[in-house]
Amino acid sequence: MVEALQEERLDLGDDEEFTPERDRAVREALRIAEALVFASAEPVAEKFLADRLPRGTNVTTLMQTLKVEYSGRGVNLVQIGDHWAFRTAADISFVIRKEESEAKKLSRAALEVLAIIAYHQPVTRAEIEEIRGVQTSKGTLDVLMEAGWVRFRGRRRSPGRPVTLGTTRDFLDHFGLEELRDLPGLEELKGAGLLSGRIPANFNIAIPAIGDDLTEDEDPITQLDLEELGLLTPGGEPDD
Repeated sequence: MVEALQEERLDLGDDEEFTPERDRAVREALRIAEALVFASAEPVAEKFLADRLPRGTNVTTLMQTLKVEYSGRGVNLVQIGDHWAFRTAADISFVIRKEESEAKKLSRAALEVLAIIAYHQPVTRAEIEEIRGVQTSKGTLDVLMEAGWVRFRGRRRSPGRPVTLGTTRDFLDHFGLEELRDLPGLEELKGAGLLSGRIPANFNIAIPAIGDDLTEDEDPITQLDLEELGLLTPGGEPDD
């Protein structure tokens, strides 16, 4: 791994030449990062790693090096946005069997709503219904939120201030995506048989917003908004 860092001039954050002491420092940083991700049940943020690695460490470079090291193993290091996690290699995941019953499959309506949110986010419920051409039940959105794949983003700066919806990091993790840019495009969807061969000539796949930052026409959700949405009881206590 250290040799790879030397060849690519990827170091701990400065331009000094590699020495035995720096080699040891790089190896130690790799070991620390590996241990932190391995010990976490959830994807680990690069900021969390930066706070615990030697000062000046180029965390992204370090993690990319570690990712390459694990690329041929049964467990891979995967990037999920600006977070990192160890996951079973995709080509052997079929040998992993869980004893507990499988999660209930999503209904067609839930899959349609999830796809619309993923590709059109930030999107409101009214916009989802306009795209689908039918009303969307609260239960469908509840299922997606309970799965941890959909979240409230903010409030649209328009009459009625509707809530905007978007996907979560758990959504990326579950579907093996590093970022929203990795969502399949038009040709990939056709190749997978998920789109009819007789789609309109002007049909296009929407490009979702990248990142969690609010857009210019969104306001952040406040505590009062959370109470209104039923996520907090009056006074700010979580609603059990």
